[in-house]
Amino acid sequence: MICYAVIDTNVLVSALLSSNENAATVQVAAKMLAGDIIPLYSNKITEEYREVLNRKKFGFSKDTVNYLLSAIEHFGIQVDPNPSGTILPDMKDLPFYEVVMEKRDDNAYLVTGNIKHFPKEPFIVTARELLEILEK
Repeated sequence: MICYAVIDTNVLVSALLSSNENAATVQVAAKMLAGDIIPLYSNKITEEYREVLNRKKFGFSKDTVNYLLSAIEHFGIQVDPNPSGTILPDMKDLPFYEVVMEKRDDNAYLVTGNIKHFPKEPFIVTARELLEILEK
């Protein structure tokens, strides 16, 4: 099954930091690179990816970051969402929420490690939950 997903930055950071290939975030990133998950993104999301993934504290190589971002932009779908007017606990998460809301007709998911930052909705899932959905 192929699905559409907005991938929160924390999922990508976790995947790149993990040395466990069985970690859910690593598996989600691998499925995205394999084409099983079609990433949805906006300019604001890719700006955040670039800024966060290039932070010195993570120590990710420029080549790794550039490869990941190029893959997302090449294989993903850019979405220019309409403003939702939604207030979230962390407003930096709003671009992710607005993109998934724009593509809900396509059964899109928002994959995050910070479930509590978003409204409780069945399409807002953890990496592990997305893997379970893909297995069905």
